[in-house]
Amino acid sequence: QVQLVESGGGLVQAGGSLRLSCAASGSIRSINTMGWYRQALGKQRELVAQISRSGTTNYAVYVKDRFTISRDNAENSVYLQMNSLKPDDTAIYYCHCVATTSYWALTNAWGQGTQVTVSS
Repeated sequence: QVQLVESGGGLVQAGGSLRLSCAASGSIRSINTMGWYRQALGKQRELVAQISRSGTTNYAVYVKDRFTISRDNAENSVYLQMNSLKPDDTAIYYCHCVATTSYWALTNAWGQGTQVTVSS
């Protein structure tokens, strides 16, 4: 079983920055893709950014050039640096990973979510 714990959310004014962190723990053999999703009130969960184990990144068009995803494979952690935040970025942000467990099972794991609120 894989657990993800996020931190770093909060309230910020438009134009400000926040850095989200997520650490994975549990029966992990390796972590493949790690990423961040978000869900605004009344909307579906959507991809924000993903990063492969080798460092290849993929961003949603609405955050490209403002957000940067990175990871630390040794620490089983992923980060999201968010700059130039807009009120539309207000949402609960969820960490996600695809991992191979110690029992060679492939599993999807989600964090509990962290609230990001951007005031205008």
